[in-house]
Amino acid sequence: MALLTSPDAPAPVRQIASAVAGWIDRLGAVWVEGQVAQINRRQGMATVFLTLRDSVADISVTVTCNRAVVDSLNPPLVEGASVLVHAKPSYYANRGTFSLQARELRMVGLGELLARLERRRQLLAAEGLFAAELKRRLPFLPSAVGLVTAPGSAAERDVTENARRRWPAVTLTTAYAAMQGPRSAGEVVEALQRLDRDPAVAVIVIARGGGSVEDLLPFSDEHLIRAVHAATTPVVSAIGHEPDSPLLDLVADVRASTPTDAAKLVVPDMAEELRGLATVRERARAALRGYLTQQQAGLDALRSRPALADPRSLIVERSEQVAGLRDRARRSIAHLLDRAADDIGHHRARARALSPYATLRRGYAVLQDADGHVLTTTHEVSPGARVSVRVADGRIHADVEQVEQIETIEEA
Repeated sequence: MALLTSPDAPAPVRQIASAVAGWIDRLGAVWVEGQVAQINRRQGMATVFLTLRDSVADISVTVTCNRAVVDSLNPPLVEGASVLVHAKPSYYANRGTFSLQARELRMVGLGELLARLERRRQLLAAEGLFAAELKRRLPFLPSAVGLVTAPGSAAERDVTENARRRWPAVTLTTAYAAMQGPRSAGEVVEALQRLDRDPAVAVIVIARGGGSVEDLLPFSDEHLIRAVHAATTPVVSAIGHEPDSPLLDLVADVRASTPTDAAKLVVPDMAEELRGLATVRERARAALRGYLTQQQAGLDALRSRPALADPRSLIVERSEQVAGLRDRARRSIAHLLDRAADDIGHHRARARALSPYATLRRGYAVLQDADGHVLTTTHEVSPGARVSVRVADGRIHADVEQVEQIETIEEA
């Protein structure tokens, strides 16, 4: 029941503390899940003090437990372990502190851990945090590489040495964070966000060596997964070894099997790039030489042609063709003229053969009367008539003295 208080009738501190203790006492024993952030074993005391931290929120509570219960756990209880605690909440009124009095401790088994991680993976995947289309391409040559790792760790050495061996001029900006234990997820998120705000950092590598499933639990923390999803800079996950698969690998833009592999992914190999440039340069030179050889061969072929070797050859060739055609025309015309002359001679001979003049030249004559009519019979002329005789070279005028008829033989 609520306490009835007023400015005129305030409750003393002891009454409030006692009421709070009564309310908490009525809660009864509860099962609580959390991660052991700190273990304090005080010398000579039968009580062990634990700090139990929530796996998502930044909330912790003190747990007191009998030393025999803690020592009976197998494997032994260590910081960072996930546990189930059956405890009675209590409020110590004299100091105003809240704690849990543990009656039973249970280590969260590997199978249960994996099942919980799988459920978390499914929930986050359903939200689209692991979608392939959200993955960003790493820059070819980043201006600066951000590195989140533990100070002095083997992962830091592997990334740094391999990155500088591949590209000596690489700039590494390191943000240190705990890579194991209850503070790990929060510190990694803080380091990630600090590097993400740096405009010079082009890619961020989160690197840690291998470990057990419990050791790698911070890298499946939901808060860290969402922070990587919200980052504007490409993130490379290099947690553990090849078989390890925390949820960070799924949300990161690129997953590296080891920290050494991460260094190979974020910066190119200068020696390999130089070899590639040499190969490309040689191929370009070979292609250019081949092109020039081909063009030179084409020029040589053109230059070797008679028209270009001696431009007068075309004129000579054409002049020879013109001369040949002229000779053929002359021969054709001469042949035609010869044939025409032969035809004319034949026609002239025929004309001469058929001409009356030729008959006259053979001794024949044409007798005509005074009117010019040709006389062919004796009946057409009478004595005393005047006639003209046409011979080959002229005409003779004569008078008819006598007409004599001669008997002729008619043709059959």
